Amino acid sequence: MTGLPKEKDFQEDTLHEECGVFGVFGHPDAGALTVLGLHALQHRGQEASGIVTYHDGHFIAERHPGLVGDIFAGKNSARVLNLKGSFSIGHNRYSTAGGSAPRNIQPLFADLTGGGIAIAHNGNLTNARLLRAELVGEGRIFQSTSDTEVIIHLAARSKYKPIVDKLIDALKQVEGAYSLVALTSKKLIGVRDPWGVRPLVLGKLDGAHFLASETCALDIIGAEFVRDVAPGEMIVITKDGIESYHPFAKQPHRFCVFEYIYFSRPDSVVEGRNVYEQRKRTGVELAKESPATADMVIPVPDSSIPAAIGYANEAGLPFELGIIRNHYVGRTFIEPTDGIRNFGVRKKHNPNRATLAGKRVVLVDDSIVRGTTSKKIVQMVRDAGATEVHFRVASPPMSHSCFYGVDTPNTDDLLAHKFDVEGMRRLIGADTLAFISIDGLYRAMGEGKRDADSPQFCDACLSGAYPIDLTDLTGGNKDVQLSLLADVA
Repeated sequence: MTGLPKEKDFQEDTLHEECGVFGVFGHPDAGALTVLGLHALQHRGQEASGIVTYHDGHFIAERHPGLVGDIFAGKNSARVLNLKGSFSIGHNRYSTAGGSAPRNIQPLFADLTGGGIAIAHNGNLTNARLLRAELVGEGRIFQSTSDTEVIIHLAARSKYKPIVDKLIDALKQVEGAYSLVALTSKKLIGVRDPWGVRPLVLGKLDGAHFLASETCALDIIGAEFVRDVAPGEMIVITKDGIESYHPFAKQPHRFCVFEYIYFSRPDSVVEGRNVYEQRKRTGVELAKESPATADMVIPVPDSSIPAAIGYANEAGLPFELGIIRNHYVGRTFIEPTDGIRNFGVRKKHNPNRATLAGKRVVLVDDSIVRGTTSKKIVQMVRDAGATEVHFRVASPPMSHSCFYGVDTPNTDDLLAHKFDVEGMRRLIGADTLAFISIDGLYRAMGEGKRDADSPQFCDACLSGAYPIDLTDLTGGNKDVQLSLLADVA
């Protein structure tokens, strides 16, 4: 694992989902199908991928740094053949908790009383440090710095004997956001946290069952979408079928609104909403709230394209590709010398000068994080001949960090935390700057407006209203944990 390249100022001015998960039960090609599923989920994590299968009394693991297509194709295609068995789980990683060291590549595996278990996790535990310190104090030895390993150790020390009960016991002690898949010698297990912050879906194909972070991973293998795993639900899949449990105290539903704005693939259906259509609707609302006198609408490709289409349609302006994205730039493309460091933005985007010259442009993006990329993009469009640049953002200002599984900068590094809209406009160099309002975002989601007392989504990065305790951040009292396996409503 080489880690991040030194030239990071452009790449880091974006948001990164922590990871994607995939699971198969009852298909003879489980390993190969998991490779395909992870390929479809590559956008959720690009640092590493791992797969664990079960076959003939043994767990088999292939866990490596890099992209799915590099790890399991070409000269490495033998790794797929090694993944024998009809049960499998897989994971794409983008590290937010624990760093990018090879020992943190998931799925993680351990032998417990009652059998082995492999776990892959999407999200972030907000009391992992507190629990880890407690476990280390008991003499437990950690092999990684991932918060996922905390779950394994909690399960290992559980007094309950069945592995499912051990896992429930462990999850009742953690706080935070998680969608996870787990594999035993006889079971595939899927769980979402009680708030349902991160997505997880259930599918089927030829009598086999599948779990995945998004429906696009079902599409690539031709599997049928069955339903979303519900917040707080545990699904246990065995040769006898599917059992559903709700062992956790019910909490208000707080699905991450940025799954619609940015993270999920536009062809996915997330909690009943098509992501592409939702992004178009944000563009429509943005055009209603913040029109601009201009000649055309252009997106910052690629995730902003649907919002820009929606804006253009509502505004009655032509939609044009004024910026062309180079899709063949990887994270390890080049480590520039100081002399060429300022050309970083052009590795990925280049202006379409013939389209932009002499035009007044509405430039649509999905978010502004630090603002460094926005500034470079605005200048690039001006240098290509645009006479005016009106910057429109299809999310409200991001003024707070995320602690639920998204790699965001520290709050103090977020542009919207340091400046008002006018200050941000001056910094990025646009003629005008406007963000969709938070109520406009909720209208685009079909919610009418945001319920200030009980928001319909997790929008903590926009509002600062964190639905789940941030124990590791605030030094919370460990004595207020949920009682283990207590009866819940």
